[in-house]
Amino acid sequence: MNNLHTDFEKSVAMGMKSQPRKLECQFLYDARGSAIYEQICNQPEYYLTRTEASILAKYAEEIHKHTGPVTLIELGSGSSIKTNYLFNAYSKNGVSPCYVPVDISDSALRLASQEINQNHPQIQVIGINSTYESAFPLFSAASPAMIIFLGSTIGNLTGEETDQFLDWLSFNLSIGDYFLLGIDLVKSKHILEAAYNDAAGVTEQFTCNYFVRMNRELGCSIDVNSVRHVAHYNTEQCQIEIHAEFTQPQEIFLQEVKEYFTVDAGEKILIEISRKFHLNKMINYLKEFGLEPCETFTDERGWFSLLLLRKIQDHRKTS
Repeated sequence: MNNLHTDFEKSVAMGMKSQPRKLECQFLYDARGSAIYEQICNQPEYYLTRTEASILAKYAEEIHKHTGPVTLIELGSGSSIKTNYLFNAYSKNGVSPCYVPVDISDSALRLASQEINQNHPQIQVIGINSTYESAFPLFSAASPAMIIFLGSTIGNLTGEETDQFLDWLSFNLSIGDYFLLGIDLVKSKHILEAAYNDAAGVTEQFTCNYFVRMNRELGCSIDVNSVRHVAHYNTEQCQIEIHAEFTQPQEIFLQEVKEYFTVDAGEKILIEISRKFHLNKMINYLKEFGLEPCETFTDERGWFSLLLLRKIQDHRKTS
């Protein structure tokens, strides 16, 4: 059994033991999950990808002017489609940048690397199939670098997890390195809930695929037809909360840890959160980690922002 398989089962066991129950969203991205996510990005209600891409298309050259030649390291790179705008900007004038995509999905990493090699042969691609944290210690060897974290993926972390993520990321950056961060901004509940409940039901397939993966990889016998996708916006916490609700009772057995878990009809298991941010609050918060904003790029509707930050000092918020 490989390490990723073992990590998946241990993560599921831990999540099923927690109260309330929750599962780690990083394991949504197996090969099928990654493919479904790409479909989500094309749904008319899901504005995030299109809006962020439009910002990158408009400001990629300005980002390049700020940073100069740097190694591009992307966390959660996925298909790397949006990053193409940066490739074009950084490849001008005969410059051959190095791109280091980091993703937990091996299939997404391989497909993206093939696409980049075909369309941007001048770019050296060094793919890393791992979690974000596993790649952090490599930052110093790549400096000067720009860490790229798009899609408001930071919103999938809780407040405590965000503290730890930024603390460890900043600790591994060298003074003068850059951090390009995409954040989804607070907006109307109607727009947000529509984005995570698309009419075509693609996001529901994405949620249900978590349990398809558990059946395939962990030998579970979950009736996937009894899983219902439930997404709503928590206005107090400023976050979308995505649950899998079971319409029928289920008994889940995890072979490796040899444990049974009973799920009642009507029970909801938290699969993912997607926090939304107030721009000025986020900028001030990032300063606590020694990350100083160079530029803020926002679309015309004020729905999404790209923050270009630079590490200016060593400062750890948490121990």
